[in-house]
Amino acid sequence: MSRSRALGIAAAIFYIFLWASAYVPSKIGVLDSSPLWFLVVRFAVAGGIVLAAALALGARLPRTGAQWGVLIALGVLSNGIYLGLTYEAFRHLASGIGAIIASTNPLVLAIVAPFVLREALTPVKTGGLLLGFGGVVWIMLARTGTGSANATDVLLAFGGVLSSVAGTIVFKRWGTTFDLRITTAVGLLAAGLLLLPFALLTEGMSHVLWSPRIIVSFWYLVVVVSIGASLLWFWLLKHGEASRVSAFFFLTPVFGLLLGYFFLHEAIGMRDLGGLVAIAAGLFLVQRS
Repeated sequence: MSRSRALGIAAAIFYIFLWASAYVPSKIGVLDSSPLWFLVVRFAVAGGIVLAAALALGARLPRTGAQWGVLIALGVLSNGIYLGLTYEAFRHLASGIGAIIASTNPLVLAIVAPFVLREALTPVKTGGLLLGFGGVVWIMLARTGTGSANATDVLLAFGGVLSSVAGTIVFKRWGTTFDLRITTAVGLLAAGLLLLPFALLTEGMSHVLWSPRIIVSFWYLVVVVSIGASLLWFWLLKHGEASRVSAFFFLTPVFGLLLGYFFLHEAIGMRDLGGLVAIAAGLFLVQRS
């Protein structure tokens, strides 16, 4: 394996770790504040920080309406609609079902990638994706059972997945030449503006149960997830096939298990290990295809 490929895989695994670590602070944001307002403020603060830093370091804003349109569409799809629908769905959706729906992202992207991104869907890649998804389903069923799932919540969560996939396609087709700092900043600010009227209409004035935990959660999501993880995600997409990179989303429940083991002393059983092996084998096949 080449050094650059090994670096890419390590970066993808680190990205998924950061994304998986966002679950707890996000849940705190949903419980202790108005969820949509929490997202609006999070996107506005993160986007403002990145934009100020990027301009100070000499980055240039888009020059044409078409360029602005691409960046705005990217932010709306990858952040605004995706997380807006996901937060709404996760108010009631069982965690196990939510994790399974979220893990359909690589499958959906792999299905459309041959048509819109010209990324081949080989038998080996197909087998790896199905094996990885099967591992996710196995772990979540072993951990949480089938859980409860209202049809509306399932559709909202899957709509979020489709929006995320669409955002990935927009970036790969039209956004790889932009400065990643400007891409991240404009996308976050556009997502915040998109959700603002929905927050006003559905939640009225925002409410917050102020405590150290929500303050820490908010800044962790701003700095580590919205800024750090977003920049890393766009870098990964810029330098690799979208379907290969997205396959690492199967590792999300794996990091959930490991974090629970180390910090909450939750046991990892044999059924969990079976799922972990399936996910690892699936990722190996996807990367080798």
